[in-house]
Amino acid sequence: MYSVRKVTDDVTWIGADDRSLDIFEGMFPIPNGVSYNSYIIEDEKIIIMDTCDSTVADQYWENLTHVLNGRVPDYFFIGHMEPDHGGCIRRIIETFPEVTVVSSERAIGMMNNFYGLVPKNKMIINEGDTLSLGKHTLLFVSAMMVHWPEVMFAYDSYDGTLYCEDAFGTFGTLDGSLFTNKEDFEKKYLDEARRYYTNIVGKYGSHVQKVLSKAGTVEIKRFCPLHGPIWTDDRAYIVDKYVHWSTYEPEEKGIVIAYSSMYGNTESVANLLVSKLKDKGVNNISIYDVTRTHPSYVVSDAFKYSNIVLAAPTYNNGLHPTMSAVIEDMSNMAVQKRKYSLIGNGSWGPVSHKIMEAKISEMKDMELVGKPFVLLSAMNPSQEKEFEEFVDAIVESLN
Repeated sequence: MYSVRKVTDDVTWIGADDRSLDIFEGMFPIPNGVSYNSYIIEDEKIIIMDTCDSTVADQYWENLTHVLNGRVPDYFFIGHMEPDHGGCIRRIIETFPEVTVVSSERAIGMMNNFYGLVPKNKMIINEGDTLSLGKHTLLFVSAMMVHWPEVMFAYDSYDGTLYCEDAFGTFGTLDGSLFTNKEDFEKKYLDEARRYYTNIVGKYGSHVQKVLSKAGTVEIKRFCPLHGPIWTDDRAYIVDKYVHWSTYEPEEKGIVIAYSSMYGNTESVANLLVSKLKDKGVNNISIYDVTRTHPSYVVSDAFKYSNIVLAAPTYNNGLHPTMSAVIEDMSNMAVQKRKYSLIGNGSWGPVSHKIMEAKISEMKDMELVGKPFVLLSAMNPSQEKEFEEFVDAIVESLN
């Protein structure tokens, strides 16, 4: 059964929710699923705006054919060639062989690479090109590396809609609510929107800044992303978040604590640290056991907070592998401009703190707070004064 929603009188959402997918892009847990958004603009000419993932292709096709109601689309816009939006490209082109595919030259090449397809009719678009549908005129904007090199946004000058591909999106299904102002976004989506951005687009902050500067030159009334709800009168909220994330400025003062522990001793100190910090009035804290938590959650909170604390044991004369994965992901996603503190452990030759410091020192504008606190197997009562100084240094750095 079809399930579509009106965005405006002329624009219809024809996407679908997917609650069956556990892992996104083969690596990111998505416990709340994900939505795949696609849109149809109906004017003198009809255009399909992107497609969906193959997992929801049947639902998508029901939605598409219902809206078309026997009509043939004139244009098919492909703004981003990632396969989670390309699940129905072949079917559309084969069902409507006369349709004109509107896309960047790079995207056309990727279409051939992925699907062995070269469209019969194509309109190669570049930055600043336009397409008139009647009342609606689409202006195409290059969004290179947000987050693939072929990406093109489409701005509709008639109704002020920016079809922004993977920008301003989020993990999580729509659950029938198409617009952010119909939901408590901060409660339902913000953490997943941050985790989505920081782990997928995070390293491309300078490219995001370029796109934001372009967006500031036109009057935008709504953002229509390919994942998550549509932004309307609350656009400034998510733009502010993107400014923080893309410039690597923390959203707020606070601490993310990430630890790995083999026998519970490093975990015990991490828990003690939380208690001591709370006793001193620091309440904005998240804590993760990275032997059980995917690194994407730590990366997300590393973008959110001003301070990072990493605690890990030495393992085979190196760093515990789960912490290595976390630091590698933080580096890959360009975490920077943060204060960090370290807790190391080792029964006879503790080196984990040294390895962590060496890895983090390669990241940009990272400031070590306090002397690394080092355990020999377990915390000794004689270390209590040293630990208090470690805690005080963190508290002072927040102030």
